[in-house]
Amino acid sequence: MPRLTLQQANTIVDKAIEKARQTGAPPIAVVVLDDGGHVKAVQREDGTSMFRVDAGIGKAWGAVAMDEGSRGLAKRAKANPAFFNSLAVASNGRLLPNPDGVLIRESAGGAILGAVGISGDKGPMDETFAVAGIEAAGLVADPGED
Repeated sequence: MPRLTLQQANTIVDKAIEKARQTGAPPIAVVVLDDGGHVKAVQREDGTSMFRVDAGIGKAWGAVAMDEGSRGLAKRAKANPAFFNSLAVASNGRLLPNPDGVLIRESAGGAILGAVGISGDKGPMDETFAVAGIEAAGLVADPGED
């Protein structure tokens, strides 16, 4: 079974931050989790609040736990809030179904290697940074449904 390497995770972090700097985004935190929901790499830019890492972990963790990018999870949570509130309680608050928890796949439709969660800008921009990082590592980004 393929695994996310530390080199790939670090590339994702570096390139996501690079993309954020190119767009003039506020400082961000980038979290990369493996397929078991464990932190593989994390960086918080200077000037980013301490809460940004926790938000990034929640977005990525929810995507890995549910096998779906958080864009799709957000849509499902809106349609069934009681279920997602229960999941948040059952996961001790780790599940955060907000857009920008992006799954990392080895190939299109392939195995899930982990997920990226970014916090600092608006969700669609954070997602753009995550996708840029994942693609720079030679992997496939899966943000969930449109």
